[in-house]
Amino acid sequence: MIHPTAVIDAGAELDSDVEVGPFAVIGAGVRIGAGTRIGPHAVLRGPTRIGRDNRIFQFASIGEDPQDKKYGGEPTWLEIGDRNQVREFVTLHRGTVQDQGVTRIGNDNLFMAYTHVAHDCRIGNQVIMANAASLGGHVEIQDWAILGGFTIVHQFCRIGTHGFCAMGSVLNKNVPPYVVVGGHPAEPRGINSEGLRRRGFPTESIQAIKRAYRTLYMANLKRDEALARIRGMAETAPQLAVLADFIADSQRSLVR
Repeated sequence: MIHPTAVIDAGAELDSDVEVGPFAVIGAGVRIGAGTRIGPHAVLRGPTRIGRDNRIFQFASIGEDPQDKKYGGEPTWLEIGDRNQVREFVTLHRGTVQDQGVTRIGNDNLFMAYTHVAHDCRIGNQVIMANAASLGGHVEIQDWAILGGFTIVHQFCRIGTHGFCAMGSVLNKNVPPYVVVGGHPAEPRGINSEGLRRRGFPTESIQAIKRAYRTLYMANLKRDEALARIRGMAETAPQLAVLADFIADSQRSLVR
């Protein structure tokens, strides 16, 4: 299960059925759960915790020091859940003590080739980052969001659940749940209707989300006014509560 050319530090902890390919390097403080496969020439540094049944492809760099000039060698973490796919040349970095000290990645995510997750990011579940999409530090990506190829996200931005960023999007503001954005800088383009249908949202729920989108973007309302109306709409359309909460919690401006 472990290729004889792999270099594994005595301080690493691997479940008995972890597979490690040729010339992979696994450092001290790395813990890897059952069923996970590490490809050739991948480099994993600790402290890093990796869950079960992940697939890490060749030449990925996992748990490296954060690209932050304030980082002074403090013991910070990368935590990865279960069933994630980490493709070629992906870079996932640990956190910094200026934040919570940890970069967190959930379950069932797909990181396509050359994607980058910077320090202190929080990635939910079922997220897709297409080729070369990159996150600055302290970014939050909520469940089921999709980032098209070469999407660039500025530090401290948030992308809401079921959000969709078109190829080449450049984001320096928050993307609310369900919203499609695109461009440089990114602008709202509607809601992620097709994605919602694929995930089993009924037609009436999608129509309610469309009405909320028009309230937020097309009714010429201030943000607080739009939020109040969406709160009212959520009383009969519960799926809008997550949108209202996101708007209310946004410390950064919304894409508008």
